[in-house]
Amino acid sequence: MNYRIEKDTMGDVQVPSEKYWGAQTQRSINNFKIGGESSMPLEIIYGFAYLKKAAAHTNCKLGVLSEEKRDLISKVCDEILEGKHDDQFPLVIWQTGSGTQSNMNTNEVIANRAHVINGGSLEDNDKTIHPNDDVNKSQSSNDTFPTGMHIASYKILVETTIPGLEQLRNTLQKKSEEFMNVVKIGRTHLMDATPLTLGQEFSGYVSQLDHGLKALNNTLSHLSELALGGTAVGTGINTPDGYSELVAKYIADFTGLPFITAENKFEALAAHDAIVETHGALKQLAVSLNKIANDIRLLASGPRSGIGEIIIPSNEPGSSIMPGKVNPTQAEALTMVCAQVIGNDVSISVGGMQGHYELNVFKPVMAANFLQSARLIGDACVSFDENCAVGIEPNHENLKKNLDNSLMLVTALNTKIGYEKASKIAKTAHENGTTLKEESINLGYLTEEEFDKWVKPENMCGGFKK
Repeated sequence: MNYRIEKDTMGDVQVPSEKYWGAQTQRSINNFKIGGESSMPLEIIYGFAYLKKAAAHTNCKLGVLSEEKRDLISKVCDEILEGKHDDQFPLVIWQTGSGTQSNMNTNEVIANRAHVINGGSLEDNDKTIHPNDDVNKSQSSNDTFPTGMHIASYKILVETTIPGLEQLRNTLQKKSEEFMNVVKIGRTHLMDATPLTLGQEFSGYVSQLDHGLKALNNTLSHLSELALGGTAVGTGINTPDGYSELVAKYIADFTGLPFITAENKFEALAAHDAIVETHGALKQLAVSLNKIANDIRLLASGPRSGIGEIIIPSNEPGSSIMPGKVNPTQAEALTMVCAQVIGNDVSISVGGMQGHYELNVFKPVMAANFLQSARLIGDACVSFDENCAVGIEPNHENLKKNLDNSLMLVTALNTKIGYEKASKIAKTAHENGTTLKEESINLGYLTEEEFDKWVKPENMCGGFKK
């Protein structure tokens, strides 16, 4: 491999000759061989590209950067956002907790690429654009990384997470309406309970997702606040007047998202409560999705020797040895995603605690965990919807069999003959292997006509009328 010499404040560093990054990036590569190369999410890099472009425009507008440099920086940022330089960001999550090295990685790539665009060579000692003085002007890693975090997090939520959740929610709502007349036995404690309809059961899932989406959307306002302009410790040292507000406006314009400058930069740098808050909503949704997925796979269990009250699509063979087996694989995938998200929430919560004085130094791991959760939930909801939820159908035969066989229908008699007599009927029927009707008559508590009049499952479903 051929190398060129790049310099930083600590001296000379060998950098692969064809790469756009510089000395600080290479030092990070050399010093942090932890986990897989390039594990820093590209979403963060794209967040940097938006903010570096916005910073260049702001600095130019405020008279501290030339139009020529602004345009060169902007051009490279656009190239990054187009995915043309994805291979130029080799750093790992497990680096400095401020994300300084990824900030400098971005600065160096932009500066060197801009120099080449301007007709220069990577071998030149003097370059058109300086990574610190030009690309990082009016900035610090301490305010750029949290800004990149928020840009990346907000974007993935509105582009991937929320649409995926809404897609699954809408399918479940449709199924709830379709199944509203399908009477089935209820279950509490995993045991038989009084009847409800399959549509009512599904309506609970819809409500869970509605509340989760509401919780998630309620966090977006805090997430829209950007730290940029706080620089080193939140005071905004080395920024021109009006920088914070203007750079946030440019970011909002470039992303098409409602970003604003953070009201308090000390909070924005030292604490990442917005990330903790929003991921808390993602955790809530993971809890909801886990319950929904488990309910559906339990209802579909069998197909002949389980509950088998609903039929779910068969996606693929389910066993390497049992030829007839088809498993609820989409439910399994979704519940694994939920487990990962809940685990991620622990890391984010612990990371959020580490805001010592004016800087939180768990930024990369918080950002990486957040982005993974947001993408997994969005993707898993779409997969579960398209490969499972849309194809759910009632198994009417099993629904009726389980309903008719349940002892809990006796609950309808509580108000007619009293709890004690109703209990006696159910227990005797269970002991003798007989029906509720038979024992009601045998015990002398009811006539056949009275039983048929009072024990009607469709009339035991609350406000539902078949």
